[in-house]
Amino acid sequence: MEYSVEEQTYFMREALKEAEKSLQKGEIPIGCVIVKDGEIIGRGHNAREELNQAIMHAEIMAINKANAHERNWRLLETTLFVTIEPCVMCSGAIGLARIPHVIYGARNQKFGGANSLYQILTDERLNHRVQVDCGLLADDCANIMQTFFRQGRERQKEAKRLAKAQEMALSE
Repeated sequence: MEYSVEEQTYFMREALKEAEKSLQKGEIPIGCVIVKDGEIIGRGHNAREELNQAIMHAEIMAINKANAHERNWRLLETTLFVTIEPCVMCSGAIGLARIPHVIYGARNQKFGGANSLYQILTDERLNHRVQVDCGLLADDCANIMQTFFRQGRERQKEAKRLAKAQEMALSE
């Protein structure tokens, strides 16, 4: 199903809300929604730290919820909206779930499996190919990631400052 720019923007903002949930939990803030017939049938956000599971990426969580909603492993006639380009694992899962359309916000230069490093979703050697569109709300999607990494650097600086202050107090 094709969605208007306004509808696409709405769904990406919903994915950004999911990313915000991850940010609040100290997780890498990536969010995802899966849409069928104009309805969100699956939502997800990164939860690796929270659940201590390496595979709990936003896309995997959303695919699991959409599979349960549809009572089917095939997610035909759906569109997956995700804030950051899917990684290699998630790109594989998207193909295996037969999701026909992916729209993502910002590129993932270090781990992207849809365009940046690999083109898994459009590789003609595979039996399922996905229409991929990128750049929707790219600045907003990149900004939440930048906020996360900036906060991490600030926490590291503060921890070093406190350790140095403690060291100085002990030496007096």
